[in-house]
Amino acid sequence: MMVTDDQKVREYAGLLQRDAAGFLLQCDDGQRYRLELLRTPIDEVEKRVVVTGRIIDNASLETVGIRLA
Repeated sequence: MMVTDDQKVREYAGLLQRDAAGFLLQCDDGQRYRLELLRTPIDEVEKRVVVTGRIIDNASLETVGIRLA
C-alpha cells in the first residue's frame, strides 16, 4: 500500500464546529474537514483547536488527538 503525504499524521489548526452530523474543523487555511473522533470534544466546541490526525479523503480527518490552541 502506498502512503501519500496527505495520509501522514499532522497537526491542523482551526475552529471546531458542531452540526447535526457531528464535528467539523474549519482550518485557518480555509479547508474544512469532517472529523472522525474517538471522544466527544465538548469543551472545545466553537473554540480554536489543534487537531492531530490524518486526512482519509478530501473531506474527512481521522483524529488522534485534539487540544485547545
